[in-house]
Amino acid sequence: MAEVYLRRLSRWQAEQQRHSVADVHVTAYRGAAGAEYRDRQGFLSRFEQHVQRTGFDMVVADATGLVGCAYGFRADRAGEWWAGFRGDLPTEIEELTASGRTFLLAELMVLPAHRREGIATRLGERLLARLATDLVVAAVDRPVDDGRENAAAQTLHAWGWSQLGELAPRAFSDAGSGAGPGRETVAQEVWIRRPLR
Repeated sequence: MAEVYLRRLSRWQAEQQRHSVADVHVTAYRGAAGAEYRDRQGFLSRFEQHVQRTGFDMVVADATGLVGCAYGFRADRAGEWWAGFRGDLPTEIEELTASGRTFLLAELMVLPAHRREGIATRLGERLLARLATDLVVAAVDRPVDDGRENAAAQTLHAWGWSQLGELAPRAFSDAGSGAGPGRETVAQEVWIRRPLR
C-alpha cells in the first residue's frame, strides 16, 4: 500500500482539484444506485460556494491520487449555520459565531479502501491545528431508525467533540454535511469542540 501524505491546499489549488475531490466524495458516500451524478453535481455546486467562503481551509490525503480530504470555513457572522436548531442555542455559541470566531467543518471524507488507517484523524488534526477560532462546529446526518449506528458521530465523540443538539432537515445544507439540491435530507446532529492550541 502506498504511503499517504497530507498537504494543505490554497483556495486556488482546491478549485483546481475540485473534480478529484468530487470523485472522492462520490466514492466515500456511495448512495442509491443511479444517484452518483446528482450527488456529484450537488457536491460540486456546494464546493464552489464553500471555496469562496471567508477563512476557507482544506487538507487532502494523497497516495498516488486523492484518498481523502477535510475542509471548512469561518461561520458567517449572521449565524446561518444554526437555522433550524431544535431547542435553545446557548448564548455563548451565538456570540462566538457573531464575533467571527466559529469554524464550520464542512466535509471530512476518506475512501472506503483507506478507512481505519487513521487518515481521517490526521486530516482533522491538520485542518484544525492552526485555526484562530474559539469553536469548531460540524453537523452529521442522524441515522434513520434502522438500527444502524452513526459512524460519523461515533468518530467525533471519540475525538473529544460534544454533541450540542440537532438541526431540522435541510438546515445545514449550505454549510456542508452532504445535503444538496435534489437530495432528500434528514435531521442532523450538531457537534462542537474547542480547537487544540
